[in-house]
Amino acid sequence: MPCAVRICRSKGNVSRRWPTRSKRSGGSFDVDRKHAELTTLETELSRPEIWSDPERVKALQQRRSRLAESIDTSSLLTRLLDDARTFVALAREGESVEADLAQAVDTLRERVEGVEMATLLSGTHDAANALLEIHPGAGGTESQDWAEMLYRMYTRWAERRGFKVTTLDFQSGEEAGLKSATVRVEGANVYGHLKAERGVHRLVRISPFDAQARRHTSFASVDVIPEVNNDIDIVIEDKDLRVDTYRSSGAGGQHVNVTDSAVRITHLPTGIVVTCQNERSQHRNRDVAMSILKAKLADRAREEAEAKMATEVGEKKKIEWGSQIRSYVLAPYRMVKDHRTGFEMGDADRVLDGDLDGFIRAFLTSGRESALAGRPAAGRDAGAGR
Repeated sequence: MPCAVRICRSKGNVSRRWPTRSKRSGGSFDVDRKHAELTTLETELSRPEIWSDPERVKALQQRRSRLAESIDTSSLLTRLLDDARTFVALAREGESVEADLAQAVDTLRERVEGVEMATLLSGTHDAANALLEIHPGAGGTESQDWAEMLYRMYTRWAERRGFKVTTLDFQSGEEAGLKSATVRVEGANVYGHLKAERGVHRLVRISPFDAQARRHTSFASVDVIPEVNNDIDIVIEDKDLRVDTYRSSGAGGQHVNVTDSAVRITHLPTGIVVTCQNERSQHRNRDVAMSILKAKLADRAREEAEAKMATEVGEKKKIEWGSQIRSYVLAPYRMVKDHRTGFEMGDADRVLDGDLDGFIRAFLTSGRESALAGRPAAGRDAGAGR
């Protein structure tokens, strides 16, 4: 963490523990180096010839934006720390500033926690956008309804964080729910967050589809892969593809456009199947489906070639009992518990409405602490239930 702050209040007395210098927060950001790199980037982007390479310009602009944000964050933390120090000094002199001090400390703590989260998102692909797929397990309507509940949960989570959500494919269930869904989530460090969600999710509830109101257990799997960049060389030969077109079967205006332009691509050597029905033209659906296939093949190659990536992404398990990474219990009590980290929340409705940050933070922190201790990260046993 860039700075450590602890303030205790008891009967008007204020004690404190501060870094030795107000600029301590800047050390973790290496502001001087980032200012120098930012200057270099500005010089590079000012050269007219560079604009002939749009992909490089985009990469440089993204790096410039991240550098500027980091520098601004360092300045903000320093200012918040100095503000809190000022209130401490006033309190020691007998001024009645306890409410202002408490607010200043809470604001500083919130910002520091945000920076801490950013340091946890330092994996190779954490900054990438993500492709999220949801599939129900065995159980027909029950599991399909649970899969759609997960679809809503992740959509709500992403929208609350200001991420862009695009439903690329949505296959509705016969009575309720969904048979499969593919969603692209775009934003800063999206994959770094969503990789915590890869695995099997278990729901226990009184079934709304059971006339006898019995308790049912349902499963659904969530797969998350980083969206591959265009500069990654993935060779896909036409002879290895089977391309089928069909009429979209989704919910039309709610999820996808109901047209005759939906595309399904099967990669014959691996058996990977991708679909897209969101775009209005067959050509665009094919392009999007190919980008998904490219991402899946890149992910497959990483899993086979890099043990580090396998640890980061997690192991796929069967969509059944004993494989779940997280349980959502709505009856006879209400509790959501992550079996990898032990983190739990009693407000299940809040979780299902998209409040996943506590689970994600616990997963990322567990992975970091395990690495420091030389133990396997939580993600390696992503499918193990307890």
